[in-house]
Amino acid sequence: MPEEKKAATPVVATFTVDPSHSMAKFVDSIATPPQAGDTVEGTIIELVRGRLYVDLPPFGTGIIYGREYLNAADVLRKSNPGDIITAKVVDPSGIEGYIELSLKEARQAAIWGEAEQAILQGTTYNLVVEEANKGGLILSWQGIQGFLPASQLAKEHYPRVPEGDKEKIFGELLKLQGQVLPVRIITADPKEGKLIFSERTGSEEEEKTSLIDKYQVGDAVDGEVTGAVDFGVFVKLEQGLEGLVHISELDWGLVEDPRNMFKVGEKVRVKVIEIKDGKISLSIKALKDNPWKLAAEKYKKGQEVSGVIIKYNKHGALASIEEGVAGLVHISEFATPQELRETLELGKSYPFTIVLFEPKDQRMTLSYAGAKKGAKK
Repeated sequence: MPEEKKAATPVVATFTVDPSHSMAKFVDSIATPPQAGDTVEGTIIELVRGRLYVDLPPFGTGIIYGREYLNAADVLRKSNPGDIITAKVVDPSGIEGYIELSLKEARQAAIWGEAEQAILQGTTYNLVVEEANKGGLILSWQGIQGFLPASQLAKEHYPRVPEGDKEKIFGELLKLQGQVLPVRIITADPKEGKLIFSERTGSEEEEKTSLIDKYQVGDAVDGEVTGAVDFGVFVKLEQGLEGLVHISELDWGLVEDPRNMFKVGEKVRVKVIEIKDGKISLSIKALKDNPWKLAAEKYKKGQEVSGVIIKYNKHGALASIEEGVAGLVHISEFATPQELRETLELGKSYPFTIVLFEPKDQRMTLSYAGAKKGAKK
């Protein structure tokens, strides 16, 4: 088809049809002209000087040219007259009266349609992790970048880090870069260009939800330690379900390193203290007597007590007056942190006076009642 060929100018007529007349049926049978955004199918007529002409009966001829042609050049070079292609209408009244088409947009529309089918069918794809950020992983499918939230990772890849510590989560996610993960699409939004993946299988999620539904806050159950980390221990309640015992819920006393208290495979009894967002939180200390309740009956403000120094912190030193009950000796009582550490040595017992005692809030402040040592010069 020569480039200078002009499309015929359409003639529009207005008329009224009696619904009872046979002409009404004829009008109803007329196909609706394509609008911008519609996907159409047609036969390639000719490829001339960077322009592809497509027969779109009964509406006329479509054209792919300019940027749209360049975007799809690799595909179009392999096309021949007579081939049937699917394209998307960019402008129904394009240049020279031709219907302007886009092959790339049609391909994108087909991909999003395939994504929607993949969601319904639960199709699994093996994709390479391209990047990691503090929220999850970046993967590509059919040329579209998608996101795999950390919360949708499988159990073996889920970052076990202290809650809220985004830097540590990021560090764990970085280890997955370059790995191939079996994922499925769970959200496909072409308008937003949003593609969300999950490494979890639908059956796993349903099974986990079903397992969690068997438990209630307050339940005391037996479990097995499956992992010990710096912020707590993971306990398996049954096959397919485990919960976290945070370090603050391990014992009433000071816990420096959970790994020194519990070993993988150890049997423990735990109490369910929270069920939220598909996660179950546990406590070991909740099944033990609260030593602060007993302390409320034994101690009072102004009382002289003996305490063992168990830890230093930026505020001073912690002194334990009995198992699970400790008070702070504030650094302000000493000229320098060095003087505090020389006067109150770890593991040694000293006399103190209780200056603040709030057992309900598990708070106690102590004042050193012995002789202070001078700081070394």
